[in-house]
Amino acid sequence: MKLTYPACFYEDPDTGAYAVVVPDLPGCATGADNLADAILMGIDAASGWVLSELEEGRPIPATSAINAIEPERGGFVSLLVLDMDAYAEKHGNKTVRKNLTLPAWLNTFAESRQVNFSRVLQDSLTDMYRRRQPSPLSPATRGKKPVDNAARR
Repeated sequence: MKLTYPACFYEDPDTGAYAVVVPDLPGCATGADNLADAILMGIDAASGWVLSELEEGRPIPATSAINAIEPERGGFVSLLVLDMDAYAEKHGNKTVRKNLTLPAWLNTFAESRQVNFSRVLQDSLTDMYRRRQPSPLSPATRGKKPVDNAARR
């Protein structure tokens, strides 16, 4: 998921350092010694803010139109582009508990081999995520007949 949020940048005239404030994300502010690093720090701070909300199951704020944001005197507004999939893959660490159902014979087989069910499921889902294809509900595939991979075998 890619998101954009406007951010206000303020240069310190004495040092050339920049402060960054993301108005749509309450309390989200950072800074750096130069503009290039300030942009990167703004992206990191905003991505961390959004990931925290998502991991807690809270909705993320809607983004304001860039022309709706008025910086304080001496500042300017620019958009930050957040790649939440990449950020979550690198920094997300919250876990959730899931129950699962499987045939008794498979459970017996796995337990006799001391299989870590959580690790197998996590590894499998991570592999699926990395190889993911567009969702059947996405505009690119909507209305197309699903492929039955079992029929190919």
